[in-house]
Amino acid sequence: MAIRSINPATGEKLKEFVALNDSEIEKRLQRAASAFAHHRREPLAKRAQLMMAVASLLEQEKEKLARTMTLEMGKLLRAAAEEVEKCARACCYYAENAERFLEDEPAQTNAARSYVRYEPLGPVLAIMPWNFPFWQVFRFAAPALMAGNVGLLKHAANVPQCALAIEQIFCRAGFDEGVFQTLLIGVEQVEPVLVDPRVKAVTLTGSEKAGSAVASVAGREIKKSVLELGGSDAFIVMPSADFEAALSTAVKARTMNSGQSCIAAKRFFIADKIYDEFVQKFVEKMGALKVGDPLDETTEIGPLATEQILSGVHDQVQKSIAAGAKLLTGGNRIHGSGFFYEPTVLVDVPRNAPAYREEVFGPVASIFRVRDADDAIEIANDSPFGLGASAWTGDPTEKELFASELDAGMVFINGMVASDPRLPFGGVKRSGFGRELGAHGIREFTNIKTIWIS
Repeated sequence: MAIRSINPATGEKLKEFVALNDSEIEKRLQRAASAFAHHRREPLAKRAQLMMAVASLLEQEKEKLARTMTLEMGKLLRAAAEEVEKCARACCYYAENAERFLEDEPAQTNAARSYVRYEPLGPVLAIMPWNFPFWQVFRFAAPALMAGNVGLLKHAANVPQCALAIEQIFCRAGFDEGVFQTLLIGVEQVEPVLVDPRVKAVTLTGSEKAGSAVASVAGREIKKSVLELGGSDAFIVMPSADFEAALSTAVKARTMNSGQSCIAAKRFFIADKIYDEFVQKFVEKMGALKVGDPLDETTEIGPLATEQILSGVHDQVQKSIAAGAKLLTGGNRIHGSGFFYEPTVLVDVPRNAPAYREEVFGPVASIFRVRDADDAIEIANDSPFGLGASAWTGDPTEKELFASELDAGMVFINGMVASDPRLPFGGVKRSGFGRELGAHGIREFTNIKTIWIS
């Protein structure tokens, strides 16, 4: 099977790789098991030193790595550089804090001494998506490797050069051979790797379908899994909010990464009192965005990552319009080379429309009129997803109401939903389970061992 790297801005093939065969996969699995036996016993200070070296390489080669990202999946070049910088910050964060997160926790019992210890599990398979091809990997790898685990990366098929570059960074930083390896394999080769007894756990960021399939296999094999799946995040604006700040953030939250983000705001709930003005200005701002070459520093929206994604987004928009949604701007593919889609705004979206029930992975916003905070919460929670939510209000009572009543793994008040190494990241409902980042993230792939000594 060939694994192809395609430039989404032009549709041209950049490079092609041959998937690993069974013999090559076996060598990597054995290498991972051998590396774990040594890496788990490395002092945390040594692991931290190596992780800081990774951060240093990321900073030094930021421009080169950013260009690889942009060429493979169409991310704006400046956004790609920011992504590399964020990965470096995460490496530093865990290098500086892992020892504190993993230190033994004493417990008062009738034993002479009792405590909780966090020990690594072993090789962890990471199945990662293309939309943030470096950050998605590093937010797993930095805590997992600092905890003493080793990583096996099965990256998305359209970003093989990113996957190989990440492996090389860990190797060049000084981590032993086998501590972090990229597996260039097809979807059909994932299950044999996951069921291999040397692989102890799996983490996946991706679609509901992929998450369900992987979690089913992991459950059958009694292996730990963490899933970060789709989202259809709510963005709520109340009359007491800072209108201009909410408006500008709303556009950014919907169009970041060309709308290809699980935590992008996708459904906008605007209070009746400010609805008309908000919609008018939001549509104006969306329509004025410059779509084009992601290598051009003046571009505001690049291409979608693949032809399939482009076709899927357009199909969702057209079916939503057919179901009764009203199109205010956009709604079409931009013809020519590359996979570009117009920034799109829908209103009056009925409950049976794809834009209401499904995750739309492109620059498409659905706007809803709501009476008040309670009405916004009720409609926002009417979703199979529960990843993030952003609510804008100046009212202290409403702030607490949104924080407590929105069904999401993360709620941001007067701010855009974003991942932060200092805070746990994850969702509820069909957005997945388990957490990445923060102290919770580093402990996900550990044996939380009880020690009782008489």
